[in-house]
Amino acid sequence: MKTLILLAHQRPESFCHAIAEAAAEELTRLGHEFCLRDLYADKFDPVLPDEEIPKGSPAAPQVQEHVDELMSSEGVIVVHPNWWAGPPAILKGWLDRCLRPGVAYDFMAGGIQGHLGDKRVLVFSTSNTPREIELKVYGDPLENFWKTCVWRFCGVKEENYLRRNFESIVMSTPEERAEWLEATRAIVRERMA
Repeated sequence: MKTLILLAHQRPESFCHAIAEAAAEELTRLGHEFCLRDLYADKFDPVLPDEEIPKGSPAAPQVQEHVDELMSSEGVIVVHPNWWAGPPAILKGWLDRCLRPGVAYDFMAGGIQGHLGDKRVLVFSTSNTPREIELKVYGDPLENFWKTCVWRFCGVKEENYLRRNFESIVMSTPEERAEWLEATRAIVRERMA
C-alpha cells in the first residue's frame, strides 16, 4: 500500500511532527511505501492563481507533483494543528490547489462526483481547547470540514475515513504524549493494514 502523509506545522519539534513520524514508522513496520510531505519545509505555495481554477488547466510543477502523489496513493494521512476551527492556511491552500476539478471530483448534471472513493484517509489534528469545551461550545467544526466538506465531497467512503484529535497539547504531559503517539501507531496499524 502506498500512502501520502501531509504535514502542516512550521516547527520541526512540534507534536504534529512527532505524530507524522510515528505514522511513518508504523507504515514502515507494515512494509508500506509512503511519501511524507512537510508543506512548510517544502515551501508549498498555498495561493491558488486564477489560471489554475478552470477544469483541465495546467498546474504548477510543484502542485502537479503533489497531485500525482495523491492520485497514486491508496491512503492519505493528514497531520495539522487546529487553528481557528480549521487547518493552517498552507494546508487549506494545498486543498485548493491539489483537490482539482477533473481530478479529485467533478460537477455533473446529477450532482458532485468524487473520484477518491477507494482511498483510506486518516486525519490527526491537535488543539489546545479541552474536548468537552470543543464539543459544547464549537461543535467540532474540524470534523465536519474534513469528513463532509473535503473527503465525502471527493468521494471517500465514510468507512474509509477517521479523524483523531489530540488535546490539550499545551496542558499535556510527556506521558500523555507518549500514549497519543502509541494511539497514532495503533490507528495506522488498524486502518492502513
